Amino acid sequence: MAKNPYGTGGIEQGKHKRSWPTELNIFIALILIILLFEALGQMLPYMKGQSMLFDFNIKRDGTILNIARIKIIILQVAIIGIIALGVTQVIILGGIDLSSGPLVAATAMIAMSFAQTELVNGNPNPKAVFGTWSMDLPTLVPVLVGLAFGAFIGFINGSLIARARLPPFIATLGMFLICRGIAQWWTRGNPISFPTEGYAWIGKGMNPVIWFVILAVVLNFVMRYTVYGKHTYAIGSNEEAARTSGINVKRHKILVYTIASMLAAFAAITLSAKGQTAQSGMGQFYELYAIAMAVIGGVSLQGGRGSIIGTVLGAMVIGVIRTGFTYLKLDAFYQMMAMGAIIIGAVVLDQWRQSRSADKV
Repeated sequence: MAKNPYGTGGIEQGKHKRSWPTELNIFIALILIILLFEALGQMLPYMKGQSMLFDFNIKRDGTILNIARIKIIILQVAIIGIIALGVTQVIILGGIDLSSGPLVAATAMIAMSFAQTELVNGNPNPKAVFGTWSMDLPTLVPVLVGLAFGAFIGFINGSLIARARLPPFIATLGMFLICRGIAQWWTRGNPISFPTEGYAWIGKGMNPVIWFVILAVVLNFVMRYTVYGKHTYAIGSNEEAARTSGINVKRHKILVYTIASMLAAFAAITLSAKGQTAQSGMGQFYELYAIAMAVIGGVSLQGGRGSIIGTVLGAMVIGVIRTGFTYLKLDAFYQMMAMGAIIIGAVVLDQWRQSRSADKV
C-alpha cells in the first residue's frame, strides 16, 4: 500500500503532482467564513457594528476575543464531533452509518437509568427506573453499560454489512429505526433524570470539549500511524486489493463499525451528563451533522480519503456557521438550507478533485 503524508489513502502521486493538504483548504475556508460573518455584522444596519468573535471592551475579560461566544461554538460541536470521529472512520472504510443519532438516544436512556441517585432533596427519586439496587452506583458502571450497548449495536451493524453483505445504507437505516424504538420503549417515552454527581461531572462545563480533543488526538495518531488506520484506508481505497494483500476485510469492517458506535455511545453519555437528563428524542439529525462534519472536512464518500484533523476543522466550520446565523438573527430554517448547500458543494468539490486526480495519474 502506498504512503500518503496527508492521510488521504489511495494512490501515491509524484511529489511534483501533489497539491497542498486538504486540511489547509478547509482551514482557509473557515477563516473566510469567519471574515464573512464579521463583515456582515459591520455592514447590516440592524447589527449596529457588532462583532461575532471579538469584544473590543478589553477591560471586560482582558482580551479582544469574545470568549463566551467562542466557548459556545466549541461546546455546540464537541458532542456531535465525537460522533463524527467515528463516522469519519466508517466513511474512509467505504461505508456509511445512519444509526448514530438514534443510538445516542437509546444509549443515553440506558446509561442514565444506571446513573441515578437514590434521593433528591431528601426524597426518593421521582424518576427512578429500577429499584434501589441501581441507585448511586459508581460512575464507571453506567459508562461501561453505555459503551457495551454501543459496541453491541456496532457489532451488529458491522456483521450485517461484512458477513450478511447488506449495503451499509440499508443495514444502518434499519438500525436507525431499531435504536429509536429502543429509546422510546425503555421507559415508554418518559425522561430519566437526577444522575449522581460523578456521572454529571462527565458533561460539566467544558469537559465535552476536553473529551473531543483527547479523542481527536488519539484517533488522528491511530489513523495515521497504526496498522488499524492503514487497513482502514486500504479497504476504502480498494477492497479487493486489500483482501488480496492479506487483510481480513470482514473482521476489520466489524471492528470499525464497533468503534464508531462506541464513540456515539460515549457522546450519548456526555450529552446526558451535560443536560443531567435522558430523553427518547435525543440525537435528532446528529447522524446527518456528523456526516456533514466529515464531508466538509474533506472525507470522500467514495472511501479511502480523509483525515481526523479535517473532520475537526469541518466541525468548526459547522459551529461557526450555526453561531454566525444566530449572531445575524436569522431563523433556523436558513441554517438548514445553508448546511444542505454546503454539504452538496463539498461533495461536488470532492468529485471534481478525484476526477482531476485520476486524469493526472
